[in-house]
Amino acid sequence: MGRISKGILLVLAPACALAQEDSVVVSATRVPQPTLEIPASVDRIYGDEIHEGRPQVNLSESLGRIPGIVVQNRGNYAQDLQISSRGFGARSTFGVRGIRLIADGIPATMPDGQGQAATFDLGSAERIEVLRGPFSTLYGNASGGVISVVTEDGPEKPTLWGDLLAGSYGTWRAAVKFGGQWGALNGIGDLSHFETNGYRYHSAAERDQLNAKLRYGFTGDTSVTLVANQLRQPQTQDPGGLTRAQVDQNPRQVQAGAIQFDTRKTIYHEQAGATLSHRIDGTARLEGTFYGGQRWVEQFLNIPTAVQGAITHSGGVVALDRNFGGGALRYFKDVYQDLRFSVGAEYDLMRDQRRGYLNNNGVRGALKRDEANEVWSTGLYAQGEWKFADRWSAHAGLRRTKVLFRNTDYFITSNPLNGDDSGERSYSATTPVAGLVFRVNPNTSLYGNVGKGFETPTFVELANRNGASGLNFGLNASSSRHAEIGVKSIVPGWVRVNAALFKIVTENEIVVDTNIGGRATFKNVGHTDRNGFELGAETLWGGPIEARLAYTYLKAVYRETFNTLAGTVTGAQVPVTVQAGSMLPGVPRNVLYGELRYRRESFFITLEALRKSKVAANDANTEFADGYTTANLVGGLVQQDGRWKITEFVRVDNVTDRSYVGSVIVNEGNTRYYEPSPRRSMTVGVQANLRF
Repeated sequence: MGRISKGILLVLAPACALAQEDSVVVSATRVPQPTLEIPASVDRIYGDEIHEGRPQVNLSESLGRIPGIVVQNRGNYAQDLQISSRGFGARSTFGVRGIRLIADGIPATMPDGQGQAATFDLGSAERIEVLRGPFSTLYGNASGGVISVVTEDGPEKPTLWGDLLAGSYGTWRAAVKFGGQWGALNGIGDLSHFETNGYRYHSAAERDQLNAKLRYGFTGDTSVTLVANQLRQPQTQDPGGLTRAQVDQNPRQVQAGAIQFDTRKTIYHEQAGATLSHRIDGTARLEGTFYGGQRWVEQFLNIPTAVQGAITHSGGVVALDRNFGGGALRYFKDVYQDLRFSVGAEYDLMRDQRRGYLNNNGVRGALKRDEANEVWSTGLYAQGEWKFADRWSAHAGLRRTKVLFRNTDYFITSNPLNGDDSGERSYSATTPVAGLVFRVNPNTSLYGNVGKGFETPTFVELANRNGASGLNFGLNASSSRHAEIGVKSIVPGWVRVNAALFKIVTENEIVVDTNIGGRATFKNVGHTDRNGFELGAETLWGGPIEARLAYTYLKAVYRETFNTLAGTVTGAQVPVTVQAGSMLPGVPRNVLYGELRYRRESFFITLEALRKSKVAANDANTEFADGYTTANLVGGLVQQDGRWKITEFVRVDNVTDRSYVGSVIVNEGNTRYYEPSPRRSMTVGVQANLRF
């Protein structure tokens, strides 16, 4: 069966099994099993779908085909992608929150719940695994799901790959990859460079990435895997958002303040980790994972000079020096043929030296903030599976999570408004989950699950208090209750279908309280309801034609009325009432994706289409980004003979040259909510490999 994906709930079988059977193998006990036997919504994207005819830069290139997942590609590399799962994560103004990101068993989400998808290396990705629903709560501080990128193994014979592409708006990427098997040692390394001028003015970006994996098998029962990656992204320009009037006038323009204050972001990120796996006997396995890394960020923000000068303001330049690390120990046991369980302990830590400075028209000025932000997360979990009847199986799990935040203030003045803001706050929760599976026949199963979720505020959401300096430790964690029923069916040689109905109720939802002068504060409100339906289907014809469809309906609304402050064009804040039944901002009600691929040995062509309904830009639902439909077309030629293979392709994105807003900045304080996406663009590329 499939190889076990370390540290992730999903374990998937080889792609070659797709033609006649369900190749997606997943386990709530981290033991390989067909998805038909698991009560969870899970999908996988294969390596050829990630690489073939694609830039291999952003997760948005591939994740659109997964139901329940919405990726808003800002076209803004300073702020990363906005990814949401069943509505969780939609409010994030940068980075990813509410979803656990994992790369080769190592968390890409920090213990406060915030992660960065830019660290994922798609050029060497063997697969992307996506889990939605309550079983994701077994990973701790997240409620929306799990996204894992797994690096491919080196091939049996040493092989060299090279990629080169060039496209519209000064975009180009070059990459080289080498891997192979040498006795008990397997390894692969990928190095790439990416540049773009960007569709919008003041949106140029440059990115260097390195990703490497080595695995050594000491014996048939014991192996160690080492992974390391690095991201260098200097002076990435940030065009910010636009008002509705500015989008209508010229969607490529940038707000004047972004030029005046030279808004930009520099990121240096590097980390390494190791996983040791040992099979104790035929029924038990022990696994340990350890990792550590550093991240350095400098970001220049568009904040008026007068606002930055306030005694309680932290300035317009953020400087962050981060150290992080952690480890996990897991034990797996088959008690009987029909009973198995696993237990584990996990520990993660992060320490940020956070400083703020005045932004003097793009030049770092006087110190305005100096503090150490620390967070520790500990988790204990147990989960098991019992096949108690011929067609029935039960799955259950329980996790105990504790997250401790601590702030040590080094910027203390004599002014009582900016005294010692040191303090700490801990959050904890016990999150159970349970599910049942009924096998109707060998190719169809029905399932149901229930569970609880838990999300702490991130340091970004704790960073500011309304009218005072220091962290907002009065902000509470949000909790959620999940219920889901679904059906999975395979018609051999025809189609695989997954469908799910779900209901999610959150309590203490974290929302924006104020957003003044580029500084947002947050608060808790009552409940939100998320009721939805997901449908995913892919063909198993085995011929040259392949098709895929993904549809999501999600009604995500506030249950109770609450009061807040909304921004105006001038930046002034006015009180507004958010009515019960208002849509959660950033969450489209309908998303439909379709893909049709024709492939021969020497030729391929793919048509992709995406439809999204309108998206609320603020809590009050007074502004919306319009719905849109886009289509992409890619075609290529393939030459292969013995040890080498060369692929040339041409890709046209947004074939119909649609002008649309691809992402919204939720509750932006100056009503600059909208981030327009590129019009029609073209990319040409060459992908080659040589086997030695």
